[in-house]
Amino acid sequence: MSHGKLREEKDCLNCGHLVEEKYCPNCGQQNIQTRQPFHYLFTHFVEDFTHYDGQFWGTLKNLLFKPGKLTTTYLEGKRQIFVPPVKLYIFVSFITFFLFALFPPFNINFEGKGNSKLLSQKSKITEIQKAINDAKAKEKLEEKDSLYINKLDAALKDSAKLNEIEGTFDMNKSLDDDIKVSGYNNKKSFDSAAAKNPSSFDFINIPFAHKYFELKEKGVKKGDILKKLFETSFHNLPKALFIYLPIFALFLWIFHNKRKWWYFDHGIFTLHYFAFLLLNILIFSFLNKLTDLINIGFINTIIYLIMTAMLVYSAAYFFIAHHKVYRSHGVISFIIGSILFTINLIAFLFLVVILGLISFLMIH
Repeated sequence: MSHGKLREEKDCLNCGHLVEEKYCPNCGQQNIQTRQPFHYLFTHFVEDFTHYDGQFWGTLKNLLFKPGKLTTTYLEGKRQIFVPPVKLYIFVSFITFFLFALFPPFNINFEGKGNSKLLSQKSKITEIQKAINDAKAKEKLEEKDSLYINKLDAALKDSAKLNEIEGTFDMNKSLDDDIKVSGYNNKKSFDSAAAKNPSSFDFINIPFAHKYFELKEKGVKKGDILKKLFETSFHNLPKALFIYLPIFALFLWIFHNKRKWWYFDHGIFTLHYFAFLLLNILIFSFLNKLTDLINIGFINTIIYLIMTAMLVYSAAYFFIAHHKVYRSHGVISFIIGSILFTINLIAFLFLVVILGLISFLMIH
């Protein structure tokens, strides 16, 4: 591997030591020309991650197919075999969200959706109302006519309720008075009530309500709000994952022997596990995109089976890695792993909810 043309001079530019071959024996710097073509910036970056005498590809292979191997090897002190955990996580995170920015994993578009259903439902209501009027228009109503009218009235109420529900979920409609915040449909009445009856949750309720009424006044469509909410949440996801890294490691620290396992050890396990999850999400999204492009029945079926297997493997990966790294008894490892998995799932969902609230407040 070469990152540039070697210098003819044998003095190290970094420390001045004599360099007999490619690298300085004193400081380790490569003795290459200082001025390089522009593409060197990119080739140097790629080479640093993809070469290392197979270090990068060996790291990815072990990360994906040998749960716990990277963590165990690193904690044993063998730290030149694979890419360091922090560097690995940063690189995988960067590549994942960079590719997602270029090729969004989901295409959210609500244009035209739901309109045909709503129109057919309104047409049905009109027909039922006409039938009721025709039945009532008779000069003399018999008992069967009364029963018929009652059935039509019941059908009319059901259709009206269904129409109202479908209208609520119609993403092409703007926010209306059907949806209220704490029972109020405008900012003035909400603020007045909040001032009279302050609550300990006002720090959440008031900003949320103000944003809702602001979007309502602007006439923003429900579909646009949902789309912006998803996009903003997705852009904030790397931050959320980064924030959750030490929390995940903290839960591991709580449930394991403090003398045997340091918080540092749990941090290494967490970095490798999160790197695996990000890489798995990237591959899963790529396969999902592939089904849209190919659109051939039996091939798509195979791809969906692979995606299903990936979901199952992602859930099992934590338990396998946990058992191999912490070397506890199978049953004990499974019990502790189940508790940790459940706690982290709940905690992460809570973080996602907070992320969603923040993302909603950031919509403009």
